[in-house]
Amino acid sequence: MLEVFKTTSSKVIAVLAILIVAVLQYRFWFGEGGHFPHQALVQQIEQQAEVNADLKERNRILAAEVYDLKNGSEAIEEHARLDLGLVKPHETFVQMSTISTHYKQIYTDPNADLRTNEDENEPVPDQP
Repeated sequence: MLEVFKTTSSKVIAVLAILIVAVLQYRFWFGEGGHFPHQALVQQIEQQAEVNADLKERNRILAAEVYDLKNGSEAIEEHARLDLGLVKPHETFVQMSTISTHYKQIYTDPNADLRTNEDENEPVPDQP
């Protein structure tokens, strides 16, 4: 088998064949439309499909809201109550606070003496 590659022309043909295979492999893996760019495009398509599904759901909700606003007075009243603060006559408006009962007081008495002893970290009594 080594006798085949003794001539210069056969060596040149073997080197050319190896170069052609190397170039084709490079184009298959990294070239335009190759394996890695194809995988990146597939991933982008999947991400865009998820975004499109979210937007379709949002559009469906908006379309239902538009339909309600065009065909019913309840949706209009709800928007007026939430956005404009509508209160009908003889109604009592009650606003619920969402502040936790375990909050730190941020108001301080302006008349209180805030100086402390450096030794005990206790307030210094007012001096006459």
